[in-house]
Amino acid sequence: MNSFKKQYEVTKREPLYQGVFSLSRYHIRHALFNGGWSEVIARELLERKSAVGVLPYDPILDQVVLIEQFRPGPVPHKANPWLIEIVAGVYEEKEKPEQAAERETVEEAGCTILDLHPISDYFVSPGGSNEHIYLFCGRVDASKATGIHGLAEEHEDIRAFALSAEDAFAMWQRGEIKTGPASVSLLWLQIHRPELRKKWKNS
Repeated sequence: MNSFKKQYEVTKREPLYQGVFSLSRYHIRHALFNGGWSEVIARELLERKSAVGVLPYDPILDQVVLIEQFRPGPVPHKANPWLIEIVAGVYEEKEKPEQAAERETVEEAGCTILDLHPISDYFVSPGGSNEHIYLFCGRVDASKATGIHGLAEEHEDIRAFALSAEDAFAMWQRGEIKTGPASVSLLWLQIHRPELRKKWKNS
């Protein structure tokens, strides 16, 4: 096991579909833990731009800002497609994640980011997608978070609302928040809220 080298080879990539998302079939072989190499295996991969997610937080009011919008993903499951989320969106090649975080927070929640703190970054569903997301906690004035937001050209219809951090944690505990970025961000805030409030109150 000590001599194991994490190596792989893409022998072929087949584009299958190009739209808002892309779908490709990758032919890959990789090193095995017990030695040697795997056979060439075919894996379909949904490809999309990298994303950012922001949990807006007001350390003075001790409130977070969440958004609600329609998402098609739950429809095949016959589940409620209006989801409670954090601010999120993709960023362009020439755009830094921090810049996208600031832009998306204005577009989706009507709030200006006053400070940003990184939470984490991770691959959302690496078994079938290349999607990668950076998560941030953004200092905002939560009293500005109200109303309907989103870009008309993207057919967005987003409701922004503020609530106490404790109420947001309770929503997650009750299973009312069902998206990964929101779950990770709220659990992070629950752990780091004391030092974050101290840091941002003094800034």
